[in-house]
Amino acid sequence: MATSFETLPIIDFRALENESTKLEALEKLKHALFNSLIEETHKALPEMFDLPDNVKQRCNMLNSPSFLGYTALGAETTARKTDLREQFDFGSPVTQVWKEGHLPWQRLEGPSQYPNKGIEELVTRYISELSTLSGAFLRAVAECLSLPPDTFETFLGNMHRLKFVRYPQSEPGSQGVGPHKDSTGLFTFLSQDQVGGLEVLNRSGQWISAPYIEGTFVVNVQQGFEAITGGLCPATTHRVIAPTTSTRYSVPFFQAVRLDLTLEFLKEAAVDIVRRIPTQNVANIENVTIPSEFLSPLFSCFGEAQLRNRVISHPDVGQRWYPELYEKYSRQSLSWNGAEPTTASDLRMRNVKEK
Repeated sequence: MATSFETLPIIDFRALENESTKLEALEKLKHALFNSLIEETHKALPEMFDLPDNVKQRCNMLNSPSFLGYTALGAETTARKTDLREQFDFGSPVTQVWKEGHLPWQRLEGPSQYPNKGIEELVTRYISELSTLSGAFLRAVAECLSLPPDTFETFLGNMHRLKFVRYPQSEPGSQGVGPHKDSTGLFTFLSQDQVGGLEVLNRSGQWISAPYIEGTFVVNVQQGFEAITGGLCPATTHRVIAPTTSTRYSVPFFQAVRLDLTLEFLKEAAVDIVRRIPTQNVANIENVTIPSEFLSPLFSCFGEAQLRNRVISHPDVGQRWYPELYEKYSRQSLSWNGAEPTTASDLRMRNVKEK
């Protein structure tokens, strides 16, 4: 059995790089992020959310089949329960334009909507900087697992996502966002303020606080990385308890995963990756299951699974742009249709048989 945790590990990202040139570059990146960009972003959030309603509504997510734009308070659900948060969703620029005849999930990658030019410039800078940081982190994670640094780069998607989120003061015990695993990519890099409320579920079923620490990100494993590693790196279950005395702001960046990854390809890739990771690295977590919708046989690829997730989370957008799929997904249970979920132990046994 894997040991549980009662506090979140704090990792100095600089310690993951040994070459002096990389240390210097990372130090500069850290300075740029935390002394300038991060501070500037958090400073801009209250003014941004206080924009007139007609300005925010011009970039309402209802306008976007890519689920990008403004979401009003109470318009999103998690685990079939209303989330008490207001947010803007953005994506990195994409060149491909969806056309009739393309698959529905290919519309998930599209243009962002911005309330003004200043916000567009800020978002563009933020996504650019975090794309660099998250890419370096992904390579470092591969090395931590005794894999070549570029192992996971083939799984990177085209469009990273970024949210600006406000959780208003609410009644005690209210759901800011319900328990969930991030489902749009590989890793999440969260910058938060000092208000608190973010909690992470440990293996003992306890909710552990993830407090604000100056100069750091909270990094969550997403369902994409969970699937790619065959469950060796399970996605982080987390939630936000709505604040009761002040407003909470947060800025999560979601590192993209390829939408065209099929279930069969993922299983084969996971087998290969698990085979190459030394046994001692996974000895304590071999029995971790993957309750990920991305490994359900109901979906042909990541893109379809992610579209289902977005349609259910934003039913108003789903009904407008994907009415037939909304009806289908609303009735659909994420059952395995008799198939057992993949586990790291299953993949280990498969490796033994193949050898």
